[in-house]
Amino acid sequence: MKHFLFFILFSQLTMFGSAQSNNSDSSQTKTFKVAIFAPIFLDSAFNGTFFKISGNNSLPKTILPGLDFYNGVMMAIDSLQREKMPLEILFFDTKSKDLPMKKILTNNVWDSVSLIIASFKDRHEIKPMADFAKLKKIPIISATYPNDGGVNDNPYFVLLNSTLRTHCEGVYKYIQKNFSTNNLIYIKRHGRVENEIEKIFREIGEITPAIPLKYKTVILTDSLNQQDLRKVLDSSKTNVIICGSVNENFGIRLVKTLSTLKGTKSIAIGMPTWDGIKEFNNLSMDEATKGVEIVYSSPYYFPRKEAFGKYITEQYKDKFFARASDWFLKGYETTYNFCHLLVKYQQDFMQQLTSTEYKVFTDYNIQPLLNKNEVPSIDYFENKNLYFYRKQDGILKSVH
Repeated sequence: MKHFLFFILFSQLTMFGSAQSNNSDSSQTKTFKVAIFAPIFLDSAFNGTFFKISGNNSLPKTILPGLDFYNGVMMAIDSLQREKMPLEILFFDTKSKDLPMKKILTNNVWDSVSLIIASFKDRHEIKPMADFAKLKKIPIISATYPNDGGVNDNPYFVLLNSTLRTHCEGVYKYIQKNFSTNNLIYIKRHGRVENEIEKIFREIGEITPAIPLKYKTVILTDSLNQQDLRKVLDSSKTNVIICGSVNENFGIRLVKTLSTLKGTKSIAIGMPTWDGIKEFNNLSMDEATKGVEIVYSSPYYFPRKEAFGKYITEQYKDKFFARASDWFLKGYETTYNFCHLLVKYQQDFMQQLTSTEYKVFTDYNIQPLLNKNEVPSIDYFENKNLYFYRKQDGILKSVH
């Protein structure tokens, strides 16, 4: 814990610092300036150099995702420095009280910035920064959820975390390919987002060139029980349950209830929010999900047991005495990959977003999303590539 807090303190003291490689031919090599944003909430944890959180010295959960993203950025900077990349990295805490976003965007540094990488915390933060990037003609990579935040007509905005519509389209096609002949049950709860997901599914069925899915729609409450599900399950078939909600607690209760229904075989297909549900990733944490196969989509793929994945997560463990989170890996691969592409392609950077030359883990399929104006233009760029995870009893069965 002491090592962990020391690293936070160090980052606080150098929050508007730079990490520039030593290039022996710096007089002839252009240095590319990259601004990186993440929600660290350092003002909530420190008063100057004094750690002000009382109790057991544990950090608030709100701090951890942004902090781990920052740790990934810093480890990527170490790699880039070793490779003598001509880069200067500026890091900003989007939740800083001393240097709020409005003040950051008035800084005179922006005329020399070539790229922005951002991990947003709140949806309302996205459009102001995206509009600013458009004004300055600086490409901006949105690395994590939330998504577009109402951005439109902005050819400089790049969304790595695929939109809900893209996930729904991917899930629909995945079911068409793998489960179309099974007993399909679409389960939702009341809610605005749930209505939107249902609408998307219905629209996809109307325009699909393949045979539309035939499924029964069931609306349940958050207190759903065995009796609710037993009415719609078929013990003679494999039941494929499509969860039309991003509410994590609803998804957990759905899978737990399916697990208690013996004599039926069920596959539960969820939204991308299922990627972060601990009960689905480690059976020892919650035996109640045993026996149900779980499928969900994600735009990210982090093979922790393969060569480099194992290496970098071990580096994290040695440094912070903890398991490397996905936020750390997102920070690392986003910084490493796109900084390399910036240096190599410079003015052609936006045309090389899907290049795999400096791929760390994830394959991207970044495509322009056109608006429906009379003369169509680019609303933004979006990663359309999805991975489908199949898990059972806390064990990963496959990734497609």
